[in-house]
Amino acid sequence: MFAVRSLVGLVLSGVFLVAGCSSPPVPSEVARVSSVPAPSSSVPAPSSSVAAPASPSVASSVAREPLTVVLDPGHNGGNARRPDVIGAPVPAGRGKTKPCNTTGTATDEGYAEHAFNWDVAQRVGSLLEAQGARVVYTRADDSGVGPCVDERAAIGNRAGAAAVVSIHADGATAAGARGFHVAYSAPPLNAAQGTPSVDLAEAMRSGLLAGGFPLSDYLGSDGLAPRDDLAGLNLSERPAVLVECGNMRNAGEAAVMSSVDGRQRYASAIAAGVVAFLREHAGF
Repeated sequence: MFAVRSLVGLVLSGVFLVAGCSSPPVPSEVARVSSVPAPSSSVPAPSSSVAAPASPSVASSVAREPLTVVLDPGHNGGNARRPDVIGAPVPAGRGKTKPCNTTGTATDEGYAEHAFNWDVAQRVGSLLEAQGARVVYTRADDSGVGPCVDERAAIGNRAGAAAVVSIHADGATAAGARGFHVAYSAPPLNAAQGTPSVDLAEAMRSGLLAGGFPLSDYLGSDGLAPRDDLAGLNLSERPAVLVECGNMRNAGEAAVMSSVDGRQRYASAIAAGVVAFLREHAGF
């Protein structure tokens, strides 16, 4: 595992304080390269490419191929109206199946997880694009159905993603349950699910801790949760994690998640973790 160093300073100075689907997706839900405008908070402009000298006397600029990050906003806004679709079994890895997707949870006041996931993912994507990354989303809006969990994994695989981050919030009903945890596939089924995914999980944990978010006190250990039952992680051939940002049934965390500033804080922390991982592993 690699230690993650100086996450906040490396990523987004001035931004931090502003901060499971259906049968194959319908055309409006296919993955896309992000073109979503940046959130209203200020975002630093991406740094320019460094010119590499071709010889002691001749210099030429070498364009760097942007690294791809796949963001997977959990669930979808139209899932509830199609139980027949999201309840259909799909491959989940390790020889198992599970339902295509679910509706997700909500706060006691009715703020839906799918809406939270979508909003945070858009904010993360804008921050990463401002740093020069190419961002692909697993769904195109928050009103469709699906895609299924196996297709979400396939989107990351087809994109050759340097990192895949699935964004969720939990709905635990245990009294006082609070805090975030980061899941990764274990035991690993391929090389990408080994050290790279663990390192991405640790980078994500560090980013969220630096953003002021507490570790989960009811699930996982020290903010990390090795899992063998999450299809999106089991089927991934790229470094992949699933972030449960907090517990929507905890009144304090629900208030943060329901606020624009709170969602921007989550986005900044997640983006910080992604960038730290990319700098360590992919020369970002």
